[in-house]
Amino acid sequence: MREAEREADRVRGGLKTRADAEAYVESVRAKINKILGPWPDKTPLNARVTGTVERDGYTIEKVVFESRPGFPVTANLYLPKGQKRPVPGVLGLCGHSANGKAAEPYQSFSQGLARKGYAVLTIDPVGQGERLQYVDGDMEPTVGTGVLEHNLMGNQLLLTGDSLSGWFAWDGIRALDYLLSRPEVDPKHIGVTGISGGGTQTSLLCGVDTRITMAAPGCYTTTWRRNLENEEAADSEQCPPGAIAEGLDHSDFLVAMAPRPVIMLAQERDFFDVRGTIEAFGRVKHVYRLLGAEENVACFVGSGYHGYAQELREAMYGWFNRFTGSATGHLEPPLTLEDDKTLQCTPQGQVNALGTKTVAAFTRDRAASLAGRRTVPSEAELKKRVLGCLKLPAGGGVPDYRILRNMGGRSYPSKHAVHYAVETEAGVFALLYLLRDEVHYSRLPTQQGPAILYVADRSSDSELRAEPLIKELFTRYPGTTFYACDVRGIGESEPNTTSRGFDTPYGSDYFYASYGLMLDYPYAGQRTHDLLQVIRLLGSAGHTGIHLVGKGWGAIPATFAALLSDKITQVTLKNALTAYGDVARRDFYDWPLSAFLPGVLAHFDLPDCYAALERKGLTQIAPCPASYPGGKR
Repeated sequence: MREAEREADRVRGGLKTRADAEAYVESVRAKINKILGPWPDKTPLNARVTGTVERDGYTIEKVVFESRPGFPVTANLYLPKGQKRPVPGVLGLCGHSANGKAAEPYQSFSQGLARKGYAVLTIDPVGQGERLQYVDGDMEPTVGTGVLEHNLMGNQLLLTGDSLSGWFAWDGIRALDYLLSRPEVDPKHIGVTGISGGGTQTSLLCGVDTRITMAAPGCYTTTWRRNLENEEAADSEQCPPGAIAEGLDHSDFLVAMAPRPVIMLAQERDFFDVRGTIEAFGRVKHVYRLLGAEENVACFVGSGYHGYAQELREAMYGWFNRFTGSATGHLEPPLTLEDDKTLQCTPQGQVNALGTKTVAAFTRDRAASLAGRRTVPSEAELKKRVLGCLKLPAGGGVPDYRILRNMGGRSYPSKHAVHYAVETEAGVFALLYLLRDEVHYSRLPTQQGPAILYVADRSSDSELRAEPLIKELFTRYPGTTFYACDVRGIGESEPNTTSRGFDTPYGSDYFYASYGLMLDYPYAGQRTHDLLQVIRLLGSAGHTGIHLVGKGWGAIPATFAALLSDKITQVTLKNALTAYGDVARRDFYDWPLSAFLPGVLAHFDLPDCYAALERKGLTQIAPCPASYPGGKR
């Protein structure tokens, strides 16, 4: 991440002229459209107003429109009374509130802007408010709201080459289509604002929709490096695949607005590090200065905690007023909050009750379409496709390793064990266990003959003591040298980075996987690289044939390494994922993001790999579909 940031800063630092800045703005717009797209066709919005709430000074219309066929968006349109039409329009975007547009901060800025003469369309994000995707018969959430829904559907979308970032941005684009369709709205003055997750959506839209004339993202803009180093996980729509690899950072989504006005809103006590906000502001301001529009960018840092507090809303009012002339004064007028039901656009408070299509259903259809178009590859072609998806680093010589202190007394199937830390990349280690009946303290023995290499599901240490398959292998292959391996992030290298657990939907395994995607180096590829390096090391020690055994999570890198390495002569997989397509076809699944490859279903699926491994004597034991033994759902 630091290397990527240094290179991106080198490019930014090279901007010296107006022409440089103009070219940079165009380049970031193209990159943002690349990572968020390709965009679907614009289809009829089929918009309808389902009710109206009359209030002193403004009216609230309850609006439903379709951003995709059969995929409704629920929204409240606040229209000021007694104003000369048309009036400036603002798209309001919500953070991760369970009740979406009805939450206090979003009602507050919607009312505040309406009382100042703005038309405001505030939409429910998918997975929140009236747009829950996973509900029971009583329309109650089955997996939670916000982040939990976002990650479940977002990780799944990745398999088909789509992203939740793109889906959120598309909802915003179509919301602007609706807002601009209203005769009350002046297309010359179109703003967008939101906080937290709404700040994310605001930034995404700034990057792709040039109809926006002013923006105020809040409590989001920092730098990806600050988030990473501060152990701050972000959910699926906040981690667009390939973004960092393209040289983009938070600031670039706002640079794409240049020279149109944008104010960055932040809070001193936010978990989104305000140091990163100030760094991002400096980057944006540099481009605006070269464009002769330095007065069109600002940064306001409030004194409070994360959220769209009144002082931030008032900074936004003043900023928008400055460029629209719609009202004077930035102070917030008196507000009267509505209850959730008053603002509901649907009869039961959930679009799901209308029999509409879910994100998971779109993913299922897309997966089926891709499967129908895929050809059955030859083994050589399959290897090319797999390598294209894994994004393995160049090189691959025999790695160096450390000999770790002998722990002893581990109750493994052998009397003794030696532990090695294999440096698969600079500063990155896979843990390798050599099991022996005699004491051994030193380097890997140089020996001819076969070996068994077991790739752990979650922990070589615990599985060497308790996994029945390992005991069976010791019995079936007596005298064969036995190794076990923890690839990065597994077992002895398991992180506890985010304090949210390891394999929770927002935990550290997800955290590193999400950054791997943004760096265009998927975690499944990283772990496969670790395993290939360990295999090279064993080959250098003289092993002439390796029986590769992978269990559960470990079966993913084991499958790819077995396909790609000629040193593997036999393969056994236990609890291996049956197919990525099985995950894409289900509403619920237990496999982690770290097991997935972006866009894989456009190129191959795991059964293609399994068929190719038949020539290496593949044995499958209790393969698993979307539901994994011991999974949480």
